[in-house]
Amino acid sequence: MKKLYHGACFYPELWNEAVLEEDIKKMKEAGINVVRIGEFAWSKMEPEEGKYDIGFFVDVIRKLASHQIETVMCTPTATPPVWLTHGHPERMYVNERGETMGHGSRQHVCTNHPYFRERARLITEQIAQKTGRLPGLAGWQLDNEFKCHVSECMCQTCKTLWHKWLREKYQSIDRLNEAWGADVWSETYQRFEQIPQPGATPFLHNSSLRTMYQQFSMEKIAEFAREQAAVIRGYSDAPITHNSSVMFGVNNEELFSDLDFASFDTYASKENSAAFLFNCDLWRNIKKGRPFWIMETSPSYSASIESYAAPHEDGYLKAEAVSSYALGGAAFCYWLWRQQRAGSEQPHGSVLSAWGEPDVGYANVLEVERARKEVEPVMLSTVPVQAEAAVVYSDRAKAFLKTEPHRGLNYRSLITGFYERFVSLGIHRDVIFEGSALDGYKLLFTPFLHYMPQELIEKASAFAENGGIWVAGPLTGGRTKHHTIHTDCGLGPLETCAGVKTLYTFPMDERRAAGSAFGVKAPLSLWSAVFEARPSEALGIIEQGPASGKAFITEHKQGKGKIVMLGSMPAGEAGDVMLKRLISHYAEEAGITMKTDVTPGTIVAPRTGPDGIVWVMINMDGKGGEVTLHKDAVDLIANKREAAGRLTIGPYQYRIILFPDM
Repeated sequence: MKKLYHGACFYPELWNEAVLEEDIKKMKEAGINVVRIGEFAWSKMEPEEGKYDIGFFVDVIRKLASHQIETVMCTPTATPPVWLTHGHPERMYVNERGETMGHGSRQHVCTNHPYFRERARLITEQIAQKTGRLPGLAGWQLDNEFKCHVSECMCQTCKTLWHKWLREKYQSIDRLNEAWGADVWSETYQRFEQIPQPGATPFLHNSSLRTMYQQFSMEKIAEFAREQAAVIRGYSDAPITHNSSVMFGVNNEELFSDLDFASFDTYASKENSAAFLFNCDLWRNIKKGRPFWIMETSPSYSASIESYAAPHEDGYLKAEAVSSYALGGAAFCYWLWRQQRAGSEQPHGSVLSAWGEPDVGYANVLEVERARKEVEPVMLSTVPVQAEAAVVYSDRAKAFLKTEPHRGLNYRSLITGFYERFVSLGIHRDVIFEGSALDGYKLLFTPFLHYMPQELIEKASAFAENGGIWVAGPLTGGRTKHHTIHTDCGLGPLETCAGVKTLYTFPMDERRAAGSAFGVKAPLSLWSAVFEARPSEALGIIEQGPASGKAFITEHKQGKGKIVMLGSMPAGEAGDVMLKRLISHYAEEAGITMKTDVTPGTIVAPRTGPDGIVWVMINMDGKGGEVTLHKDAVDLIANKREAAGRLTIGPYQYRIILFPDM
C-alpha cells in the first residue's frame, strides 16, 4: 500500500462540462483521491449496437489524473441498453414465479444468455483497449453487485445450461436419482432434460434440486466474472475486483478466486456495527495479505424512492473509516459523490446535493479526511495481526439455509450474531472461508454449516490433532453435499470424527427446552443434535424438555487438541452468557493472547510493524469506552507516553497506541 484511499462513486456522464469542473474542484477540497466510474454507462459507451464511444471516459480519467485523483474503471454490464433488450424477452431474467423482467432498473438481463455474454465481452474489450494503460487507473471493478436485485434465473437459456451442468456433475441420471432420493413423491427422472428449475410448485421442491440450482447459479456468475477479467487482462495490468456482499446470491470464495483484490459494499447503521466489522474481518481474509476496499458506503443515509434509513450520527462515519483502515482496508468510498437528479435512487444520501452544495453528511466526510491523513503513516508502516481465533463463513451454507430455513432463519443474521460475541469479548478474530488455510490459528469455530465438506472436516481434524481446539455447531453437519440426510449416522463424517453418537436431531423449543453448561442454565433453540457421550466428555446436559439427561455439548480429545460439539443454540440472555462463557473458556484453554478487556461498543484492532505492536482503538457506539494497557506504551497521535493501566476513549474517538519492542 502506498496510500489510503478516500473515494466516491462518480457519474460524470450525467452532468455537463461545467459541473464536471466544479466536481473535481470540490473533490480536492473534500480530500477525495479516487473515484469509481462507468458501471451504469453502457448506453453512453455504446449508444447503438456496435457503435462505440469510450472517448468521454478516457478524457475524464485523464482530467482526474491531472488533479491527482485516481480512477477505478467499471464494466457497465449491470445495466444493458434498450437496444439489447427491446423485443427480446428470451434475453431477460425470469424469476422463480416465471415472470419475465422488462427493460428498466438493472440486472434485468439473464447474464447466461449467449448474446448478452458476447456483447458484454465486446464492450469490456473496447473499454479495456481505450483505458487499460491510462495514467491514474487504480483498478477495475467488474459489473456492479452481482445477484443483488435478482436471484437464480429461470429462463430457457438457464434451463439448458442447468441440464448440461447436472450431466457433467452426476454423469448419469441414475446417479442423480440416487443422490437426490428422487423416489420420494415419484420425482424419479428418466433423463436430464426432464429436470425442472425450482420454479412455482404447489408445495416445496426437493431440497437437492433447490440447493443444487443455487450452486449452479453461483458457478455461472463466477464464470461470467472470469470471462470479463480475462478480457481486461489482455489490455491492462491494473488489479481487478468486484463490489460484492454477503447478502447477494454469489459464492464469494469462488468469485474472488480469480480476482486480484477484494471489495464490498456496506450500508450498516450504528445499531448494526457488528455487521460492518464482520465484513472487514471477512474481506481482509478473502485475498490474504492484500488490503480490501470498501467500494460503497453512505456518507449519511441510504434511500430510494420507496424507502430511506436514518442519517448517521455525527462522528460515526469517522469511526467506520478508521476501523476499516485499521482492520486491513485500503479504501473507504461513498455512494455517491453528487446526488442523482433522476432515477430510482434520487433521494440517496451523497457528499454533494444535486445542486452542488454540501449534503448533510459533508462535515463527516471532511472529518474522515482529517482522520485518514492522521492515521495514514501508521497504516502504511504496519499490517493487521493475524488472529488466533477464526470463524468459518460459507456462501454454500447460505444456500443450504435458503433451501431449508426451518422457521425463517437467515444465515447472515445467524453468523453475524455468533461473531458479535467475539467482538464483545475483546477477542481479535478472523472470518475465513471453508477453503482457507488454518495455519496460525489456535481456536476454530464452524457454526451453521448444514453440510460440512469432507475436505474441511479433514483439515479441521488435523488442526485439532496438532493442538488446536475446534468447536463445531450448532446446526452443523446434518446434511450431505446433495442436501439429503445421512443414513449411516446423524451427522455423517463429522460425527465419526468428533467421537460422539448422535441420538436425535429435532427442533428445540426454547420455551420448553433448557440445558446447563459452564455454570449457566439457558433455553435451547434451533434444530439441534443430541448426543450420547461418556460423562467425562459431556459438558452440556439437557435438563428440561425432550431428551433430558442427554448431552448437547461434548468435548473429545483429538491428538494434542480437541473437538467440541455444540449441538444446540443457547437462547435468550442466559444463552448469550453461556455462549460467551464457552468462547472465553476455549479461548483461554487454547492460549489466545490477542484479547483485551475493551468495553462493549469499542474495538481494538491490533497491527504490527517495525517498532512493535500497535493497537488502534475505536469507539463505535458513541458512548466512549475503556481498555487496559498491559504495559507502558506510546500514544502515536498525541505523541506522548501512556502508563500501564486504564485508557479511556471518547465517543466515536480513535486512539493509536504503540507497545514498543524492548
